[in-house]
Amino acid sequence: MTEEIYALWRRMEQGWADGDALAFASVFASDVDFVNVRGEELFGRQAVSAGHAALFAGPYRDTKLSAEISLVRPLTSEISVVHVTSSIAPAGITTHAQAVVVRRADGWEIAAFHNMVPKGKS
Repeated sequence: MTEEIYALWRRMEQGWADGDALAFASVFASDVDFVNVRGEELFGRQAVSAGHAALFAGPYRDTKLSAEISLVRPLTSEISVVHVTSSIAPAGITTHAQAVVVRRADGWEIAAFHNMVPKGKS
C-alpha cells in the first residue's frame, strides 16, 4: 500500500518536470477537492490540470518539484492521510500538503489535497 501511495508523488514530480499538466493531475480523483497555496479551491481533476497548465506555461516553466512524504497514516485499508513537503527549484519555494488518498478499483488516487506555504518559508 505505502509504495503505491509514494508512486502517486513520483508521477506528480514527473508530470511537473515534463511541464505536463495532464500527467501531473492524473494522480488526482476526477472529483478531487484541491486547495492551492493561495487558498483557492479547485474542484475536479480538470480544474487542477488547467491551473497547472497555466503555471507550467508561465512562472513555473522549467522548474522541478521534489516531494518528501513525512507521514502515511492509514485510516482504513482503503483511505490514508498523507503529509508531504515539496520544494520547487530553482524558484526556492517550499510547500506543505495534507492529502487524503483512497484506493479505487484501479489503484490509489488523491481525493482531497490542501497545499500551503509554511510560515516563514517562501
